Amino acid sequence: MLQAFKRTGCRLESHLSRRRWYHKSVLAIRREDVNAWERRAPLAPRHVKQLTHLGYKVLVQPSNRRAIHEKDYVKAGGIIQEDISAACLIVGVKRPPENKLIPNKNYAFFSHTIKAQEANMSLLDEILSKGIRLIDYEKMVDHRGVRVVAFGKWAGVAGMINILHGMGLRFLALGHHTPFMHIGMAHNYRNSSQAVQAVRDAGYEISLGLMPKSIGPITFVFTGTGNVSKGAQEMFNALPCEFVEPHELKEVSRTGDLRKVYGTVLSRHHHLVRKTDGVYDPVEYDKHPELYTSRFNTDVSMILVAICDISADTGGSIEFMTECTTIDSPFCMYDADQHIIHDSVEGSGILMCSIDNLPAQLPIESTECFGDMLFPYIEEMAVITSNGSLTDKYKYIQKLRESRFFSSSIAVRTGYLAGNPFISKASIECGSVQDTLRELVTEEQPCGALLCLSCYCVAEEEAKQGEYAQSLAMDKKKKVLLLGSGYVSGPVIEYLTRDPSVEITAASVMKKQLEQLTKKHKNVVPVVVDVTEDEEKLSLMVKKHDLVISLLPYSFHPLVAKKCIDSKVNLVTASYLTPAMKELQESVEAAGITVISEVGLDPGLDHMLAMECIDKAKKVGATIINIPAGGALLDSVTVMDFFPGLNLEGFPNRDSTKYAEPYGIQSAHTLLRGTLRYRGFTKAVGGFVKLGLINPEPCPILSATAPSINWKELMCRHLGLKQSAKPDDLRDAVYNKLDKDEGQLEAVEWLGLLGDEPVPVADSIVGALAKHMETKLPFGPGERDMIVMRNEIGIRHPSGHLEDKSISLVVYGDDKGYSAMAKTVGYPTAVAAKMVLDGEINTKGMVIPLTKNIYGPILDRVRAEGIVYNVQSVIKQ
Repeated sequence: MLQAFKRTGCRLESHLSRRRWYHKSVLAIRREDVNAWERRAPLAPRHVKQLTHLGYKVLVQPSNRRAIHEKDYVKAGGIIQEDISAACLIVGVKRPPENKLIPNKNYAFFSHTIKAQEANMSLLDEILSKGIRLIDYEKMVDHRGVRVVAFGKWAGVAGMINILHGMGLRFLALGHHTPFMHIGMAHNYRNSSQAVQAVRDAGYEISLGLMPKSIGPITFVFTGTGNVSKGAQEMFNALPCEFVEPHELKEVSRTGDLRKVYGTVLSRHHHLVRKTDGVYDPVEYDKHPELYTSRFNTDVSMILVAICDISADTGGSIEFMTECTTIDSPFCMYDADQHIIHDSVEGSGILMCSIDNLPAQLPIESTECFGDMLFPYIEEMAVITSNGSLTDKYKYIQKLRESRFFSSSIAVRTGYLAGNPFISKASIECGSVQDTLRELVTEEQPCGALLCLSCYCVAEEEAKQGEYAQSLAMDKKKKVLLLGSGYVSGPVIEYLTRDPSVEITAASVMKKQLEQLTKKHKNVVPVVVDVTEDEEKLSLMVKKHDLVISLLPYSFHPLVAKKCIDSKVNLVTASYLTPAMKELQESVEAAGITVISEVGLDPGLDHMLAMECIDKAKKVGATIINIPAGGALLDSVTVMDFFPGLNLEGFPNRDSTKYAEPYGIQSAHTLLRGTLRYRGFTKAVGGFVKLGLINPEPCPILSATAPSINWKELMCRHLGLKQSAKPDDLRDAVYNKLDKDEGQLEAVEWLGLLGDEPVPVADSIVGALAKHMETKLPFGPGERDMIVMRNEIGIRHPSGHLEDKSISLVVYGDDKGYSAMAKTVGYPTAVAAKMVLDGEINTKGMVIPLTKNIYGPILDRVRAEGIVYNVQSVIKQ
């Protein structure tokens, strides 16, 4: 946790108007008036408040349909006014009516014109004829080409709610009452929390075994890994669910537990193969998708009951959907045999839901989320038209209109325009979707019903963030040596082996763990060896590889680094750059290799999130200021109440001021990095300290060759009591040693440290305590871990305004999947390793992720893996 606290303010000129806009500019939020269901706005009252505090005048067109009441905008400083012609920028969500466009103005909205969509060409003509400067949210991208402003998550959330409702109706039409009948459409709920409760209620009934046995286990497939898919999965997780690998779906559909539902996340490499040899090459596929076929229906799918096409790209990834469904009429049936679509949930076929304005069903949360993303980027918006003509970047639109080149043989997925501007990314269905569906659907619905959620959405799914962005030239195999086989190794291997050119050698002393890893992942060769004891074997293995990833304890990294120096092989590790590693700096540089450290969670993501914020502040000329300092570590505990519902406390991590120079924030008066724990943790650990249990020194009486000893005997020895001391005498002695602290005594007794349980064999007392606590504090059935990280940064802007910026990261583990710790350490490490393999990181020497060329791509790519953070700012005078 970083707390370089700054009371910061920022003038909007910093974001909005370095070039064209000046103090007291007028902005307007237009009324959404094209669709009756459109209740969103591009900015929420809190964003209006920030703008007005910076001296901007914000006009808000009145609307009785808008979900957020006008009085909230007025309270925030907005002016309710019909006439918005005085505004220099007019922002909306969807396209305005053509007759309401004001000539020679700057507009920002989703125009849906970048693929020359025929329905919106008259709008584009009107924009051009009126000399309007059009700013399209779809073309707001970062340095990786990934969209930064979108409603994606809320489309996924609403889509998932809707299709669960639709499944209830469909199963009822087939003669089955299911718990899904009690879930309504997304717009029936005031907010997503109410919807989550409804889904949980249905899930409770499922967990009681109330799903009809005739249906069999229900399986869900999420096609995509971006924000849309994550939103859908977030709602899916409210059910009693278990995620499995795609190849395991068929088995769970036959033998799975009826008291839960099953899900899998499908990427292209899971089902796409070259027609000639059955191999998947991501680079070739992006260039020549016609050479590939999908084995979805043979390798993954069972009986297809429903498809929720959240991308709602007509004629795209679901090629037979020529029209979207609507919130009023959300479902239709597609009969693959007859190629007929009919508006019903009855009859034969597949239930379809393809609503193109899903976030409008959750308008308040969608508005607030979208506004958070939009606010910092207004100046950087991509302009499609200006001064009555298409800008150079978008002149292809006219050519597209003239040629009308839309391929009928390739299903086109909503995506970014790359290479040939006339064709976007080819979808998962190469060839005919109809042919696949005919094989999946029968009139009878046997066990193993499948729901497929198509979660590809404009330029934010794997077409931008996944295999294409990470794929390598396939000229040779990349060999990676992975040292260690613990929890973190799973995400590392899973991520790297998405590229078939990467071969991994996994070396560990844990034979069973290696067997599990090689069974689950392809291109992994197991080697059972203790590299900390067999240095010769380690040297031989390092020589044969292009990159080493060390997941060993940090104390062994210098040994591994020396072997990498000798063989001139690059090294990646998630651990701290320790003094012992720093001593190798000159040798690493002389060898011409890259050694990356601190690319896990802490250290790792904490650095990256802090540096992203700090660099943005510096870009506008701001400086970082301070937070009051702490004292002794465990004596400087502070209640942390920034996450409602979590009873947290925080305490400092050693001397954090040494990070001022690497972070480039010498202006900060105080820099504090700390640890978050549940309330009471520090008190309990303080008790262990008093009792001498946090002692790392060697303890011979706990060695494997020493006689067995129990905790009572060890505590008596520590406190100078006889081994035959009575339990009450020992308890009194411990109580006095703890300064008569009842809470600390309770923790000691609960852990059984005064009882007859044997002390585990270990090198030290603290090592024995750690092993003992592992047996006392395991996860129970259905339990999972959680990662919470919080950065709070105070910024002073050149104008004198102060800004308090907070960055929050909360990640949950997956039941029977990867833990939160494994994901937040493993995925950043894997991304950094892939960047080294691809040549994206080529700096020689010791490297930590404090520069934008490193932390930027890592943060972008881990976001696609579900590691998503939230940024909030409070601007003060």
